[in-house]
Amino acid sequence: MTTRFRVTLAQLNPTVGDLAGNAALARDAWEQGRAAEADLVALPEMFITGYNAQDLVMKPAFYTDAIQTVRALAAKCADGPALAIGGPWVEGTELFNAYFICKGGKIASTVLKHHLPNETVFDEVRIFDSGPLGGPYSVGNTRIGSPICEDAWHEDVAETLAETGAEFLLVPNGSPYYHGKYETRLNHMVARVVETGLPLIYLNMVGGQDDQVFDGGSFVLNPGGQIAVQLPVFDAIVAHVDLERGDDGWRCLPGPFTHHPDSLEQDYRVMVTALRDYLRKTGFKKVLLGLSGGIDSAIVATIAVDAIGAENVRCVMLPSEYTSQASLDDAKAVAEALGCRYDYVPISEGRAAITNTLAPLFEGLKPDLTEENIQSRLRGLLLMAMSNKFGEMLLTTGNKSEVAVGYATIYGDMAGGYNPIKDMYKTRVFAACRWRNANHRDDWMMGPAGEVIPPRVIDKPPSAELREDQKDSDSLPDYPVLDGILEILIDRDGSIADCVAAGYDRADAKQVEHLIYISEYKRFQSAPGARLSKGAFWLDRRYPMVNRWRDES
Repeated sequence: MTTRFRVTLAQLNPTVGDLAGNAALARDAWEQGRAAEADLVALPEMFITGYNAQDLVMKPAFYTDAIQTVRALAAKCADGPALAIGGPWVEGTELFNAYFICKGGKIASTVLKHHLPNETVFDEVRIFDSGPLGGPYSVGNTRIGSPICEDAWHEDVAETLAETGAEFLLVPNGSPYYHGKYETRLNHMVARVVETGLPLIYLNMVGGQDDQVFDGGSFVLNPGGQIAVQLPVFDAIVAHVDLERGDDGWRCLPGPFTHHPDSLEQDYRVMVTALRDYLRKTGFKKVLLGLSGGIDSAIVATIAVDAIGAENVRCVMLPSEYTSQASLDDAKAVAEALGCRYDYVPISEGRAAITNTLAPLFEGLKPDLTEENIQSRLRGLLLMAMSNKFGEMLLTTGNKSEVAVGYATIYGDMAGGYNPIKDMYKTRVFAACRWRNANHRDDWMMGPAGEVIPPRVIDKPPSAELREDQKDSDSLPDYPVLDGILEILIDRDGSIADCVAAGYDRADAKQVEHLIYISEYKRFQSAPGARLSKGAFWLDRRYPMVNRWRDES
């Protein structure tokens, strides 16, 4: 005799702090599950509060409100399938990351997270208390085990659930994207399936929160590790999966299977999603940016247009006497190809006024970096003035290579509210531009198809154009060398010896290391940006601003 169990998976996009809005999303998913005659409707980890809520979740008024919201949601979802949803829970003086099973109008079961991640972007040891190893909960006559996110990366929680009668595993997650994350998740979940012999449902959320993007990609594994269901990455979706119990236990029936795009496309979509959700969730409708004619501002303009549409993006060219005609032509060509507004605001008059103001103080001193930075800071001033006047958020456009070594002017071209390419190295920016010119996705890009970044913008030598005949290579190693060294020192946390072993010149490696360390104070004040790697600047990598140590290996 066979028995069926239907689970409605709600791979959705919560907003941190929007308790009522997140509850409404959950209620809508539950209604869809009820219409599909599901037995259980499942939402991701900490869904009611949004994730990652950081210290907000420790505020008593907030977690009390969140728990009350779950109770009210349970009451509204009394007549139909069980509802599983993540949120905070308090017992005595302890605060837990919990998963609530709501049935009959109330919270019927509570699962408490046992393993608390304390690495990369996660500080859960600081925020939550560790729950005990527990057993499964029942929905009808079926016993389900729910290791919460990190709990499924360890053997003990799943094994305890299997030993205490769980018939399949449902793993709710708030797991953000980085390169190769899906394969890492899949490997861990296959291990749990092999160890327990149970089917496993991996449910992840989608959407952007600050620098992180949750990429979905939920899936179901059958005993043996075969994938029965694979949901799309990044898309919010409600899907129904059916498990069937036969003589040899439970198995998931074949369901929807979506192939995932390659790494470069996923990176590009992360940058679009991060910006779109950051704007939507903070209330901004429009953006502006300085469009220099270079590759970085061109890709940021393209990302912005793909995220919110050309009518909501203002591009501003702010030329000085060092701005080449090619840059003027290229900036205008990018704006026209994207279809967004293009404003021309020369800085010569303002720069002359500042030079005259400072002349008595600077008399007898030779021009140097000071005069170059005045140009950048004047541009920042003008762009921020436009941001204030028009209510448009200013985007900054520094790639990870520049952010890493401080090749940017604080309070100048670093000014802005968000940086979509903050975690993308320069060599990867070139690849992203070529990819976007050759590819268009109607379902998530709002910008036009075709060649939106002229090849000459991609191919010309990068330059800040703050002095005559300036090239980035005058101050830095060529970008393939720079990025290779940065990847070792930052993303792999490697040493100078590792750089030399990889074939890089020791002097170059030492120069880059020095620049990384002395630029820490700039990054501390920089705009947030989309996280693409485990070595992103902010929560992934936290270094002191004052630091005299240098690697002498």
